[in-house]
Amino acid sequence: MSRPRPATTGVFLALIAVCLLSACSSFSSRAKEKAAVFSALDLATRTRLEAREILVGDTADMVYIALGKPDEKQEKITAAGVAGVWVYSAYWEEYQGTRLVGYRRDVAYNPGTKSYQVFYTPDYQPVYAPRIEDRLRVTFEAGRVTVVEKAQPDAKPPGGAVR
Repeated sequence: MSRPRPATTGVFLALIAVCLLSACSSFSSRAKEKAAVFSALDLATRTRLEAREILVGDTADMVYIALGKPDEKQEKITAAGVAGVWVYSAYWEEYQGTRLVGYRRDVAYNPGTKSYQVFYTPDYQPVYAPRIEDRLRVTFEAGRVTVVEKAQPDAKPPGGAVR
């Protein structure tokens, strides 16, 4: 017979679920967060932002709705004044090969000699290196997008998921 769970366990699990869901930043959650800005846009612009497309002339709020929070914010001083730069990066782990991490001890019983024999087998583990690559840089001047720089990756990351 199983013990009944205390009521606090259910509340704790519900709290964890709410925290995890609130950490996710989806297009719809960002559009709701900036509802005043999003509702003022025409249908073509809303559709474009939902497709994660930004253009020169978009506002910072429009870029946030389309792409989310940038991985990094920078400031650049130009002849025209101060410009803000939002950097969106891709993260993955790149396979580097394997390396010897030690030896595994295996013991086997030999019925012919009625004794145990010990074998040492090399243990190799895969090695991955973290990779970060700037994929998109958006420059703002006077609150509007003036430059959109898209990186053209050399190759897709092997076996890694891109964020």
